[in-house]
Amino acid sequence: MSLLSKFFKIREQSDGDIEKPFLEHMEDLRWTLIKIITTLAIGTGFAFLFVGHITRLLLAPKPDGIKVMTTGITHTFIASMELAFFGGIVITLPFVVYFLASFILPALTRKEKKFLFPGIACSSLLFGIGAFVSYKWLLPKTLLFFANYNKAMGIDGFWEWKDYLSFCTWLIIGSGLLCQLPIVIIVLAFLGIVNFKLLSRTRAYAITGILVLSAIIAPTPDPVTFITLGAPIILLYEACIWIVWFMDKRKKKLASTIDYPLPKRKAARR
Repeated sequence: MSLLSKFFKIREQSDGDIEKPFLEHMEDLRWTLIKIITTLAIGTGFAFLFVGHITRLLLAPKPDGIKVMTTGITHTFIASMELAFFGGIVITLPFVVYFLASFILPALTRKEKKFLFPGIACSSLLFGIGAFVSYKWLLPKTLLFFANYNKAMGIDGFWEWKDYLSFCTWLIIGSGLLCQLPIVIIVLAFLGIVNFKLLSRTRAYAITGILVLSAIIAPTPDPVTFITLGAPIILLYEACIWIVWFMDKRKKKLASTIDYPLPKRKAARR
């Protein structure tokens, strides 16, 4: 069975085990992608209006003595379009999450939809916290490390604007996405893909993966920077394990309280 088929099976289970043709699922997916792309395009256009302000924000953490330059005629414009696109992702993130949730879980009840919007708000908040901490603390320390390394090697500090932009946006957005780990785990638990036993059994592998991702996002040998990025994510992951434990316990309690109809007695023979 292909990955899409398995994914569509999850949709059918959330829709009351209603089987749908494969092409009908693909049509729903097509409209979901259209809505996401349209939203991203609008967000990118809006962010482009403020690309100058965003550029100055990105240049603020630059270490003293480093000059950011460009060597191509169109490089600045192309970089501005790229920056507007990343800005559009940040702006439209809550809408994209809502569209994906509506596609994955098409049969949400009114009670479940009440939890959807707080979940989206929590996801946006975690992303914002991760991106803000990266911009205010992680990014300046990382840039300063590489600037000092260039200086120690006797190399003048001239950085290409496109490379600088890609590095900064990857670090900021990557940190924000890394903070989405708790939301992903809770959604997978809600869909029944993971449970408390699985998460607790694979805890060591998950922590190793988090540390590897932290090392990739913060490529500095400074242990303080590494621990500062990795430790909060590990704590969030540990909290998610116990949230999933509570969810599993609640599911078992609800399942045990379901009243099944008693079997009908046979009529007595006369």
